[in-house]
Amino acid sequence: MTSNEDYSPYSDQDLDPITEKQTLPLNALIALVVGSMVGAGIFTLPAGFGRATGVIGGLIAWVIAGIGMLMLAFVFQTLAQRKPDLDSGIFAYAKAGFGNYIGFLAALAFWSSTCVGNVSYFVLIKSTLGTFFPIFGDGNTVPAIAIASIILWIFHFMILRGVKQAAGLNTIVTIAKILPILIFIVVLLFSFKPDVFFANLLGGQGYEAESLVAQVRNTMLITVFVFIGIEGASVYSRYAEKRTDVGKATILGFLAVLCLLILVTMLPFGLMPRAELAALRNPSMAGAFEVVVGRWGNVFISGGLLISVFGAFLAWTLFAAEVPFMAAKNLIMPHFLTQENAQKVPSISLWMTNIVVQSFLIVTLFSQNAFTLALELASSLSLIPYLLVAGYGLKLALTQETYERDAPNRNKELVIAAIATLYAILMLVAGGLAKLQLSALILAPGTILFFLARREQNRKVFTFGEWFVFSVIAIAALSALYGFATGRIVI
Repeated sequence: MTSNEDYSPYSDQDLDPITEKQTLPLNALIALVVGSMVGAGIFTLPAGFGRATGVIGGLIAWVIAGIGMLMLAFVFQTLAQRKPDLDSGIFAYAKAGFGNYIGFLAALAFWSSTCVGNVSYFVLIKSTLGTFFPIFGDGNTVPAIAIASIILWIFHFMILRGVKQAAGLNTIVTIAKILPILIFIVVLLFSFKPDVFFANLLGGQGYEAESLVAQVRNTMLITVFVFIGIEGASVYSRYAEKRTDVGKATILGFLAVLCLLILVTMLPFGLMPRAELAALRNPSMAGAFEVVVGRWGNVFISGGLLISVFGAFLAWTLFAAEVPFMAAKNLIMPHFLTQENAQKVPSISLWMTNIVVQSFLIVTLFSQNAFTLALELASSLSLIPYLLVAGYGLKLALTQETYERDAPNRNKELVIAAIATLYAILMLVAGGLAKLQLSALILAPGTILFFLARREQNRKVFTFGEWFVFSVIAIAALSALYGFATGRIVI
């Protein structure tokens, strides 16, 4: 007699993650990391940092974020080597370390963050066009949402026709969008004004009452958003030519992007006073470049942003569709999500993804600052799977699993995982209770997918510990609804 827990309605063929062997070399994996990290966020950083901090606060924030995310990148590298069988993406580590429901929450949170992130891309596209066509406003007007919706479904049906092999296209788009960023950096280096830079050092004129601690705290969640995508190589780890390439791509891609981010945020402080920097409309990189070279600079950077965002949107739509598909293959989401069309595209997962993106787009109509809301919510959601990945690395080191013949590396990797875990916790706290409540408002109803998966497998839905976790999420979601009703939480 087979126990319920051992029962699976899926055949061995269903559990095979890929039907054709397709591989990606190291340079393509690096491009996936860089391409997924360099999207909308980097083009908004000058004004984002201008509103949040001065030079010193910004540098401290980058040191904290750089160390924390580098430790997380090292954890990804370690897990890729120690658990080569876990090749289904970021949620597989959470499931292996903490059980089915926690693995499901990691998958749902990561998938939701990609959906919300795609919404931020659309808002920024329309905000960029709003510079030239006022009807689009800041990206959250009715015409803006209508055009964004048309673009969304054009991409949707294009992908359904078989645009699954996006790695080659992503490499080309990555080069195309990095070029204007590099030109921006070079031009600002030659236009750098040391006196303006030093005037912005502690916060700038008009910000004297703002403490350094407050500046750093205000900046931290911005840094998380621009690092989303560090797991790009891990998501497609099953396609890597060499398993070791996954870790290498993660580290090299991270370091390249970190250098770009620091230069893009620090150099504008040597261009104009912080108050003027903070007042730039998005994409603020275009506004800063226009100050130096004139109107054509705004057009040039805006064009680079559109290439960047469309490329990132394509990559992230594929990422988003891949997550429910692979989660269903791993039995933590319903089996219907494993359905592929004739072009081997996970069609049902793609439909679900873009319906959710469309719903979030409509919600932005009622948001006063749609881009900031999408940015912070995507950051908060992405931190959940990041925390669980770091926690799994910490658990392996503490229990000494996989270290039986590699004791010398255990202490080093224990410290790395502990720092990564602490960083993710601090970022969740820095994001504030309201963002966690909004995240719960997505995770609680989304649990129905886990319920359906367990029921179709004739398995008990929750263990005792999982009931506790779900109860906490449900209470947080109800408190968010109460916050909306009382006006305590405003979007």
